[in-house]
Amino acid sequence: MPRRTAYILIISMVSLLTVGIVMLQSTGAFARDSHGDMYFFVRKQALWLFIGSVLLVGAAMTDYRWWGRWLPYIYGVSALLLILCFVPFIGMKINGAHRWINLAVITFQPSELAKVAVLLFLAWWYHRYEAETKQFWRGFVFPLAGVMFLVGLVVIEVDLGASALISLTALAVMFVAGTGLRWLVPVVLAGFGGLAYAITHIDERMARLLAFTDPEKYRLDEGLQQWQAMLAFGTGGVSGLGLGNGRLKMLYLPYAHTDFIFPMIGEELGLRFTLLTVFCFLLILLAGTLIAMNARDRFGMLLGFGITIIITLQAAINIGVTTSMLPNKGMPLPFISYGGSNLAVNLLLIGMLLNIHRQGRRVPKARTRVVPATSLSVRF
Repeated sequence: MPRRTAYILIISMVSLLTVGIVMLQSTGAFARDSHGDMYFFVRKQALWLFIGSVLLVGAAMTDYRWWGRWLPYIYGVSALLLILCFVPFIGMKINGAHRWINLAVITFQPSELAKVAVLLFLAWWYHRYEAETKQFWRGFVFPLAGVMFLVGLVVIEVDLGASALISLTALAVMFVAGTGLRWLVPVVLAGFGGLAYAITHIDERMARLLAFTDPEKYRLDEGLQQWQAMLAFGTGGVSGLGLGNGRLKMLYLPYAHTDFIFPMIGEELGLRFTLLTVFCFLLILLAGTLIAMNARDRFGMLLGFGITIIITLQAAINIGVTTSMLPNKGMPLPFISYGGSNLAVNLLLIGMLLNIHRQGRRVPKARTRVVPATSLSVRF
């Protein structure tokens, strides 16, 4: 497999990380919880970037099949951490959701580790039971049950965005593995039905859905973020107002340094940089797909595909929300938004993807047959 595939992946990731640090410096100083320190979020993000870089290098140097051998422990720890979110003095309740645990020095979001556990579980399962992929129980029910156990714990945390992201990625991996559509389609329909039921029975989610249908009408309450985001894109235009010159980050747009950092790129750096950001994610999708297609075995192929989908799908959802194409749902933009857990896990996943590339199939070079000069003859 050509080395340029890995180069494209790394350059795209580093470009997004650079934009993220620069924009976090510009927007983080105006966040309500910055504690009066303009470098508060940059320092915390830099710490997570260092941790994530160590994980990336370690994963890139570790044979990806090693993760399969440790799957039971990773899956078990992931489930335990999700449960600890509800334990007093360990779990943290913020805005009505139990999504974080306090590790004294830093806080961590266990749903991020659940992503890794689900991807490893599906890749391992369909690699081991490849011959039974078309069967109902081992090809559909058992792997789906393994996924839904962790997803169910995430749902209980009231994190519908993360649960939807993990579920959609899992279904995509199952489809690529060969699970029949006659089983997957009813699950998708049931999932959308369950999501609709949850939205209509949770006042906050229902309000967000109504705001999505008419952002201008709800621009002062539930539609505030998306309305301000559209103003940011419109104000920035093609060239932007200039780095640091954005106005809507000054407490007009809530969470401008996290979930809604993409509109800040549009306001300060303009359309060219927003398109560049989208292009970098498209390159990650292309490079990741090529790496997965050239993986050494089925485990690497499914793991590489799952990693590529979960990163780019999260980016697509964030961009869709901030451009008012999807209902509002708090979800960070990978590599750019403030959020240490998400950053560290995404860097870990990229490291796994790089190792799949290192271990991938190599196309043997064609041998050139050298013909001695004395054997050549020209006949007239």
